[in-house]
Amino acid sequence: MITADQIRHTVISDAEDLKKAEELKRRFAGLSVERRPFFLKKDDLEEILKWKLRGQFGRQRALRKGNTDEIIHDVTLLAFSIELSDEEYELEIRLAILCSLRGVGVPVASAVLALVFPEQYAVIDFRGWRRVFEEDKRTFSIGDYRRYLAEIRGLAAKLGWPVQQVGPSHLELRQTARSADPRGTEIAQPLVNRRGCSRTASAIDLIVL
Repeated sequence: MITADQIRHTVISDAEDLKKAEELKRRFAGLSVERRPFFLKKDDLEEILKWKLRGQFGRQRALRKGNTDEIIHDVTLLAFSIELSDEEYELEIRLAILCSLRGVGVPVASAVLALVFPEQYAVIDFRGWRRVFEEDKRTFSIGDYRRYLAEIRGLAAKLGWPVQQVGPSHLELRQTARSADPRGTEIAQPLVNRRGCSRTASAIDLIVL
């Protein structure tokens, strides 16, 4: 299983993908101030799908046509509005609600949550699962995501990073040797907290899982 120390000295190989993730996080942080309570529009969801699915974006386009702007508004508004003292149950409900949208499974739903609530959630896919658990898996249930997220949150706590920063598992990585200054480059980036308010936090830009 990967360790926090290994992650700290791992550099991303797809800077453009990270740049897009940061762009989307800043966008949603800004929109969360304008839209109270917060929700996504069809164009917002399409941008997330393009980022998450990349070359597979067109595979379920016909199916996703049923997701009208009104449906996406109502579904995401409900999902983001769920706040419970039991965080695991909160997670289950949010994922289940988002997965009610056509063409949205647990990996895409995790991407939505990770971009909107980067301090709480991470993206899951087969590459992230393989790095965390050293096993191959291509389909994921809500239970799988709970198990994965627990590991990612543990690593994030050790590193002092936002959960999303530790686990954008769509990224391909390469291992690098320790440098004299292993801290990486610090940047200021907006985050959305549990109440939907944006704030600025210091995070590591070039070192992620």
